Amino acid sequence: MLDFTMKYGEKAISKTRLEIWENPYPERDYEIHITFPEFTCLCPRSGYPDFASIIIRYVPAGKIVELKSLKLYLNSFRNASISHEAATNTIYGELIKKLKPRFLEVVGDFNPRGNVKTLIKVCSEK
Repeated sequence: MLDFTMKYGEKAISKTRLEIWENPYPERDYEIHITFPEFTCLCPRSGYPDFASIIIRYVPAGKIVELKSLKLYLNSFRNASISHEAATNTIYGELIKKLKPRFLEVVGDFNPRGNVKTLIKVCSEK
């Protein structure tokens, strides 16, 4: 018999929101580098899972992101039918809007599928 009750992790992911904290050193330029190696989403065409590492680098201004809330936010893409480009740009857009950092780069390094590897980079510098 299949158990379709929501597990505690699924509940936490379903209620996720990015939690933003005050930067303890707003007068300094320092870089935060976050790697999330177990990102998953679904291909909008086939429904097959896509796997990636999401790499976030930013120089904070007044705000920083709380890491557990970021982990839950990134896990919320697990069942989303979304392209590599849309996923990476959505993450970038949410972080740039909420953090207003001095610099932000989000890289979606997607695993090969069908002998094609995709690397999407969105950056606040041109």
